Formats: sequence, structure tokens, C-alpha cells
Amino acid sequence: MSDVPVLYIGGWGRSGSTLLAHVLAEVPGFVSVGELRYVWQAGPESNELCGCGLAFDECPFWTAVGQEAFGGWENVDVGEVLELESAVLRHRNVPLLLMGRLAPEHRRKVERYADLTASLYRAIQKVSGAEVVVDSTKNPPYAYFLRAAQAAGLRLRVLHLVRDSRGAAHSWAKRMSRPEITNGDAFFQEFSPLRAGVRWMECNLAFEVLRRLRVPTVGMRYESLATDPRAELERMFAELGEAGRHDLSAVGDSVEVSGQHSVRGNPMRFAHGRQQVRADEAWRTGMARKTRSIVVLVTWPLLLRYGYLRQHA
Repeated sequence: MSDVPVLYIGGWGRSGSTLLAHVLAEVPGFVSVGELRYVWQAGPESNELCGCGLAFDECPFWTAVGQEAFGGWENVDVGEVLELESAVLRHRNVPLLLMGRLAPEHRRKVERYADLTASLYRAIQKVSGAEVVVDSTKNPPYAYFLRAAQAAGLRLRVLHLVRDSRGAAHSWAKRMSRPEITNGDAFFQEFSPLRAGVRWMECNLAFEVLRRLRVPTVGMRYESLATDPRAELERMFAELGEAGRHDLSAVGDSVEVSGQHSVRGNPMRFAHGRQQVRADEAWRTGMARKTRSIVVLVTWPLLLRYGYLRQHA
């Protein structure tokens, strides 16, 4: 049985990962499933809306995935899986994933969670008919787990997506609803400029380290993606050694966002029809100078590394 190719979009939230996932879904042979790390919470536990607009337990795609992977979602103890996630994906336990030898009990948890996860990716691949599964979870601990889980039958590649920290922080300060939750009002967490800057640094540094661990990783700037999606995908595939292998003729300045079977992510996934691809630059006029200064003070080393401080922004 061949390994399942997983293209993992990593980085800090509000950096355009949902947009990128939809762009990648335009490429034949790719299927985007949103933030798969949360499928157990969003699906069997909470029955949230899929990106197609149906409740998880009514979505034919996810029903077929559960049947293929486990003979039905009901055959897996969701409580056990959530306990495994809590133990394996806890930030303080990430160093354990880098160790060659684990304590027997923790190794058992990692291997059990890896087997369940690999079964999910394999089922998604089969049900969708795609070759590559695009996972836009972004979360660093989950990326480190996927690196450790490759022995279970995954082939991990990472697309490290970055956005100007000021734009990300401005977005995190907004009150944004979560339309996938239908049993009452729900909103995304909000972050102060200081906290958003710290988290931006933490997440992006984690993926810089992952690159040094020889996980195939390509960096991409959100602003460049929004300016020329096809050129950015051509560059990405070239850096992954796949230049000319994929048909990018459908990739342009608009993207289809309706009907995709995605778990969690930006509310844009519930929009209808084709949407114009363009960068959200509202922070340039809507962000106070003092707030900008706070974010830059916290994030300037990586802002400089990624070229943002050379733009006189």
C-alpha cells in the first residue's frame, strides 16, 4: 500500500490558508478537506456544518469517508480520540514527538492516533479519487505529529504560508462569527495585538524549525498568492521537484468556494460561486499607528526575514 501524499498548509491563523486551500482544490488530483485536525470535534462530537452546507452527519462525502475508514464513524470511540489528541498534540508534548524513543505509554498513544489519522487520509484519498490531500490545519503541533506519523503511511510536505503580522493581527482583533455552529451564536477567539504578535512568531518559528528537520517545506507569502495564484503554485511545485507535473490551467484570479467538503476554517468557505482572489489589506487604513508599532516590535525579526520591512509599509 503506497503512502498518502499530504500537503499541509502551516502557519498562523488569518494568513489566507482557506483561500490557498481553495486555490489548490482547482488543481486536478488535489482535494481540500479544511482543518482535518478538528474533524473529530467538528464531526462526530458536534455535528457542525461541512463546507458544502450540510450537517456533518448528512454530508455524503464525510459519511463515505467514515464508512471507508472505520466501517462508520460510530465504530470509533470519539472520547478516546479526543483524549489521544489532548495527550499527543499538547504544545508541551511536542518535544516528545522529536525523540527517537518514547515512553511506552506515550508511544502507544502516538501510534494509535497515527493509525486513526492515516486511515482518515487514506479514506479521503479513495472517496475523493484524488491523489493529494490538502490539509489546512496550520497548527504546528499537528504538523510535528504528522511528521512522526509518516511511518503509518503518510508522505508529508508542508506549505508554510505567512502573512504580514500587522494584517494577521488586525484580522484577529475583529469579532467574527462561526457559521458552521448552528445551535446558538458562536464566534472565533479574538487576540490583542500583543498576543497576536507573539502567536504569529511562535507559529512561524515552529515551521522554520520543521524545515530544518528536513521535512519538505516551501514558503509562500499570502500577499504574493493573492497577486498571482498560478505563479505561486508553479514556484511551489518547482521547489517540491514537481515542475510541469500538474495542470494549473484552472488556476486564475478567481476561485470556486462553494460545495467543498471542508472542516472548519474561514467563513468564506460558505460563500457561493466563484470569488475574486485578492489580498485583504484593510489593516493599512484601519489599524492605528500605535497598534502597528506594538505588532512590529514583537514580530520584527521574522518580518525582516520574510521581506515585509523592506516594503516601506
